[in-house]
Amino acid sequence: MATVDDVAKAAGVSISTVSYALSGKRSISHGTRERVLKAAAELDYLPRASARMLAANRSQIIAVTAPLHADTDHSVHMQFAMEVTKEARALDYDTLLLVHDDPMEAMRRSAGTALADGIIVLDVDAHDARADLARRLDYPVVFVGIPADTTGLMCVDLDFEAAARMAVDRLVDAGHRGIGLISHPRVTMDRESNFPLRFLSSFEDRCREHGIDFAVAYPDEHSATRAVSELLAALPHLTGLVLNTGSDVAADSLPALLAHGFTVPHDVSVIAAAAAYTTHHLGVPIDRIPLDAHASCAAAVDLLVAAIDRGERGARTVLLPPEYQDFGSVRTPAG
Repeated sequence: MATVDDVAKAAGVSISTVSYALSGKRSISHGTRERVLKAAAELDYLPRASARMLAANRSQIIAVTAPLHADTDHSVHMQFAMEVTKEARALDYDTLLLVHDDPMEAMRRSAGTALADGIIVLDVDAHDARADLARRLDYPVVFVGIPADTTGLMCVDLDFEAAARMAVDRLVDAGHRGIGLISHPRVTMDRESNFPLRFLSSFEDRCREHGIDFAVAYPDEHSATRAVSELLAALPHLTGLVLNTGSDVAADSLPALLAHGFTVPHDVSVIAAAAAYTTHHLGVPIDRIPLDAHASCAAAVDLLVAAIDRGERGARTVLLPPEYQDFGSVRTPAG
């Protein structure tokens, strides 16, 4: 197996020059770099990963902080973590999941020991203490989610506000004047998970702008029964329903409506908005505004790697535009 000394001799340079040429740590002439790369290729030389990382002062690892809560949707949670991992691997980075009970301590340790080159923050709350910590760290951090105060932060997420407006506009354009929203359980709202709050606020604002009647219900963890009953009591003329909720509640919403004598889409038009799940398994295919974990995580990893490799660490918020998938669950109200 070829060594760095063999490459240096073949290229007619010093061992340190070989290191600089392969790591890019110092500037060397184009001709010298080409000689070193040619010699390394001909000798099939591959430096040890640890040596490459040491030379570049890098770990080639991206840390991911994704704390678990009592109300965490584990399937969506792992979907986002996996998409970060896949995108990181495409850019020659490994990932490290920070599982310390104290996510703040895990972030401090990762930054303080150079355990990883940067951090992706998942499952963001509106008033997330990790945002304040990220501002204090001299360390690349990117949030997948938008806290209430984005000052000094790099953030990426679906434009949940635009998704809410899109859902309301679609129903209003079809002639609906009474629209309900099934949001997330109270426990999720009470801990101020960022995206349900953003969606809810935009939904309510858009309904008011259109001058239509609306109501909001917060479901039990896996059941829509109570939420549907509350909406129908609050809006007897409800003909449109927006689901910005988990897959179990969304799946239960159709039989819950049927128990009240309503079918989809004949009696009630339904849209699953900002949904991280497909809707064809719900019995009736439901129109969908997807929450694309791949798009959000790929954009976040790209931002983080640019901050790591090129020092591009200016504060910015990237909102990914929503798209509407029509499966025929929205119709003009009967009568």
